[in-house]
This record gives sequence, structure tokens and C-alpha cells, in this order.
Amino acid sequence: MTPATRRWLISGALIAVAVVWGATFTMVKDAVASYPVYSFLGLRFLIACVAFVALFPTTFRRFRPGTVRAGLIAGAFMALGYVFQTLGLARTTPSKAAFITGMFVVITPFMQAVVLRRAPRWTAWLGVLASVVGLWLLSGGGVSGGWNVGDTLVLACAVAYSAHMIVLGSLGRAHDPLPLTLVQLATTAVLCGAVGIATEHPGLPAAQDVWVALAVTGVLASAVAFAVQTTAQRYLSPTRTALILITEPAFGGLFGWLLAGEVLGLRGLAGAGLILVGMAASEVLSVLVARRGEAASLETSMEGPPAQVIEQVAGSGAGG
Repeated sequence: MTPATRRWLISGALIAVAVVWGATFTMVKDAVASYPVYSFLGLRFLIACVAFVALFPTTFRRFRPGTVRAGLIAGAFMALGYVFQTLGLARTTPSKAAFITGMFVVITPFMQAVVLRRAPRWTAWLGVLASVVGLWLLSGGGVSGGWNVGDTLVLACAVAYSAHMIVLGSLGRAHDPLPLTLVQLATTAVLCGAVGIATEHPGLPAAQDVWVALAVTGVLASAVAFAVQTTAQRYLSPTRTALILITEPAFGGLFGWLLAGEVLGLRGLAGAGLILVGMAASEVLSVLVARRGEAASLETSMEGPPAQVIEQVAGSGAGG
């Protein structure tokens, strides 16, 4: 398998993750309306840990020195992101929460440039711009309400998600994705579960829809989805990963229409389409720019030693 083919396959897997997350957005909001937030997240990620070990039984044999440390750091940011998002979702509308959460695509490149010193290509910025405009349209284009406490909590979620991506794209690259993902899931389960036990004392859920939400979000939206995301971070840049995952609100709108009869309207449909166009344009343009750079590097290096030419061509496709 060529590196280009592998990147496209991984990108497709990340789109599938976005579909799952979009489909469970309303489900989580309904569940935490009748069950406390921290206890719900603790149970969700406990189920995710069990499901992950069942799906990948060789995980414990693949731990290496430093895996637990990297997983704890990434898991702490992941837990913060979920807590802020879920608390904020209970205090604001789903459309506003989707838009503000999507702001991590703007935050991530800045954090990447500062922390990793890995500035994204202009093609990624173009895709981010198109996607942010699409998210703005999809969330109503500023029609509903003003800024509130829930919006601030969701913005904090976006910052935490950006930090989570940066950790996976730096420290996480050196570790096997399976044990790294398990540590993140376990960290979130322990942190949220401990807070839930200490402050909420809820007991086990009584409503069937809460258990359905726990099962779906625990297995598909957590265990499987984060295994895919953690693997993807070893081959894709944080900016590209963020760009793909912002399709989540578009799929959320689609499932809202299919399952709940919600109507996006022309503005929402235009926003969803612009998000997908922005992602596709960024991917295609990045490949074209990389190939042009490779050709230019080869042309200007033909007079040098053959080994130098090979090294420059091989290195020209890195990053992006």
C-alpha cells in the first residue's frame, strides 16, 4: 500500500467516525437530561474500556515504556473536552454547541504552530476557512440567541479537543495506538466516574434510553472511534485530522432530519455542503501542492549526487 492510498483510507475511516459522532449528538443530550453528566460519562467510558479490550484482546501485550504517560496526558484533555461539551450542551442549543465545538479547527493550527512548530500549508488554511463558514451557516448564521454560560463551556471544550489532538500528533506518534487509546479511555472513565460518585450519587440508570445511549456511545462512539482517531494521528497532521472531523455537525444535521424530522433549510444545507467541499478541496489541493514541490525539488537537484536527489524527493511528501 502506498502512503497516498493509506492516507485516503485513513481519511475515509475518520469520516466514518464523524458519522457516528454526528448520529449520537442528540442521543447524549437526551440522556443527560435525565441522568447526571459525570456519572453518564463515567459509565460511558467504563463500557468503552470493556468493549475496547474485547475488540482488541492483544492490547495489554503492546504497552511500551512511556505509553501510560502519553495516554494519561491525552486522556486528561479528552476528559476535559467531554465534560465541558456535555455540561455546555445542557445549557445551550445543539446547533450553537456544534458550531462552537467546531472552532477547534481554528484553534488547532495555532496550537500546532506554537507547540509543534509545524505550520500548516496554505491549502489547509483554505479548507479550514471554508469549513468554518460552513459551520456558521449550519448552526444558523447567528440567528439564534446571544452568548451564554453554555457557549463558554463548549468553547473550553474546543480548546481541550485541540490540545488533545496536539498531544496525539506529537507524543502519541511514538506509541502503539491500541494501548494508547485504552489508557485515554480508562483515564476519562476514572476521572468522570470519581467525580460522579463523589458529587452526584445517582445509582444505575433506570431509563432504557439512557442505557441505549451508553451502549452506542460507549462501544461505537468511544472504543471504536478513538481507536481509529489515534491510529490516524500517526499518519495525518493534526490540522488535516481536525479538518475531516468537523464534518460531524453536517452528519448530525443529516441524522436529525432522518431520525427526528428536523429541517436544515437552505442555509443549513449550504453550510453542510460547504464543509464537505472545504474538506475535499483541502485534501486534493494538498496532494497537488506536494506533488508540485516534489517535482521542483527533483528538477533543481538533478546536478547533485544521486543519493541527495533520492533523499530530497523522499522527504518532500512529509507533513501537510
